[in-house]
Amino acid sequence: METLAEMVFIGEIVQQAKIAKLASERLRATNDHFDELEVWSSIQSILAAAANVSKILWPSRKLSTERGMRLRRLLNVDDDNLLADRKFRNHFEHYDERIEDWFIKHGSAVYRDSIVNSFGSIWGNNPPNDHRAYNPVTQTLTFRGESVDLAALLNALEEIRHECLRFALP
Repeated sequence: METLAEMVFIGEIVQQAKIAKLASERLRATNDHFDELEVWSSIQSILAAAANVSKILWPSRKLSTERGMRLRRLLNVDDDNLLADRKFRNHFEHYDERIEDWFIKHGSAVYRDSIVNSFGSIWGNNPPNDHRAYNPVTQTLTFRGESVDLAALLNALEEIRHECLRFALP
């Protein structure tokens, strides 16, 4: 891959990491002035930015596989980095499919969604019919019983952004 292309990809990674950081700052601000829509908007922004970095470093197109490997080597990113898994972004990005599948398979009258609850750690895991839930105290995002630590995801982005800065022009 040409150096210019590498620098463009590295620049895009930095921009996406900044977008995620800004969204995390907005998310933290909701602790003082609760706004449920801002909570979910910020979370989606974080997940989308993380997925965009993931697609650069772990591309799905076979043609781009070498590019991803080369950039991961340049940026000292392990193959099993938390960002390699785009499952949570996919839950949000393809939520229409998740809803449809749920009602095909379950047809349950119980459907709780967009839950913001700091008591999740006290009351145990979210039940499987709690679809999207966020615990602002632990910074845990849960989708039907599967969880991801948003703080860890943001830390992974920040570590990669920091590695990108080695390539910045003086």
